Amino acid sequence: MDRLDELRKNRINKLAYFKKRGLSGYPEKTSRTHTIEKALNNFTVLSDNEKQVTLVGRLRAMREHGKICFVNFEDDTGEIQGFFAEDSLGEDSYNLFLESFDVGDFIEVRGTLFETKRGEKTVKAADFKMLSKALRPLPEKWHGLQSVEDRYRKRYLDLIFNKDVKKAFEKRSEIIKETRNYLEDEGFLEVETPVLQPIYGGTSARPFKTHHNALDSELYLRIAPELYLKRLIIGGWEKVFELGKCFRNEGIDRSHNPEFTALEFYWAYADYKDMMKLTEEMISSVVKKVFDTTEIAYKDQKIDFSAPFERVEFSEIISKETGLKIDEMNAEGLKKEAKKRGINIEPGAGKAEVCDEIFKKECREKLVQPTFVIHHPEGYQPLAKSLKDDKSKLATFQAYVAGWEFINAFSELNDPLIQRERFEEQEKMRKEGFEEAQPMDEDFLEALEYGMPPTAGFGMGIDRLVAVLTNSHSLREILLFPTMKSKKNEEDNKEN
Repeated sequence: MDRLDELRKNRINKLAYFKKRGLSGYPEKTSRTHTIEKALNNFTVLSDNEKQVTLVGRLRAMREHGKICFVNFEDDTGEIQGFFAEDSLGEDSYNLFLESFDVGDFIEVRGTLFETKRGEKTVKAADFKMLSKALRPLPEKWHGLQSVEDRYRKRYLDLIFNKDVKKAFEKRSEIIKETRNYLEDEGFLEVETPVLQPIYGGTSARPFKTHHNALDSELYLRIAPELYLKRLIIGGWEKVFELGKCFRNEGIDRSHNPEFTALEFYWAYADYKDMMKLTEEMISSVVKKVFDTTEIAYKDQKIDFSAPFERVEFSEIISKETGLKIDEMNAEGLKKEAKKRGINIEPGAGKAEVCDEIFKKECREKLVQPTFVIHHPEGYQPLAKSLKDDKSKLATFQAYVAGWEFINAFSELNDPLIQRERFEEQEKMRKEGFEEAQPMDEDFLEALEYGMPPTAGFGMGIDRLVAVLTNSHSLREILLFPTMKSKKNEEDNKEN
């Protein structure tokens, strides 16, 4: 029997002893009167009046000294010391505590507050109760969280031991809350659209596919909510947004996870220039409200999120960083240049896709401060309008910060005939082997034929923005439960 099995068996025996005494190791409720934070904030009044409080939390430390025992326990709001003494609890109760309670257990303590000679704010136990017996010891003492992978697989333990991790996720919640508040204040209506879709679309990506038994039909987890949100613009709403999960059947790395949180919103009677202005004001406002500053530390850099953001032409930044004049080159010439640079290009990819791969390899990491990269080449986004004065370029922008792309936006194509042509081009690319090409969506085209006003659309990866704002270097650090290879598969691979 290894050490962990021995400790677990010992705790199960303690639980059995506890139950023999007619006590529950897992009662239904507690009589908590104060959070630990509230008790500490009102410590002087509560202690002077000798008012009893009932506090709860997880035991984090126990220090026995004969007939007294000091403990530390914590709830979600803070930590406090507990004082257990045989003379105040009685010999039987005191021994029950020592014999049955362990670090990791959740407990309830009723008593009065006092300050020790060392100035430690403490609750003197007059009574106590087991709230939940932990059958496994916390790993900190015995085997620790063995690796970063273990932190992600067992996030509950990561949250117990790493307070900075917990704070990062609390900041994530604040960022989402303030983003939602900003959009609502601007008159946007929050909506929900299908996650299971008969036809996926809205961007270029591989979908997850499933089968619906009752309908006997294939469905896809959405890769983006775009085409449904634009149906709502067609239906008469002028400002709509959705904040929710999207899914893409792609590789996993520091900036990609198959399941991620996206924000998309659509604004009728606006264009991509209006959207850029709204975007920089929204991001700047959210950062200021959450962090009380617009200057954020990321790695060894200072990122300034104050508006306005820099704007740079897509073709110009590629020219600056690579020397390539993409406006003067065709797809085959660009593919040769990509190959020279060790860039893999999928079969069937067009000029716009090749340019994008070159940009990702040669330019993206150079964009440290918040920057809008504008006017991508025709074909880059089949759902975007072309520029009025230059049909070879699109009315698009992407936002980058610290080498991360986190926003993609554009003036929406609302000409149903041109949109059909774009879908047909995508279908051709698919037949030539480009798996991420967007499929034909006849239902959306029918909706578009009823008329959609000039509209600007916006998509943002919440996870990527949060990663930068919390100085996290991988999406796994700010996803509570990132997608990971199963432990068994990982171990099998090691053996092979």
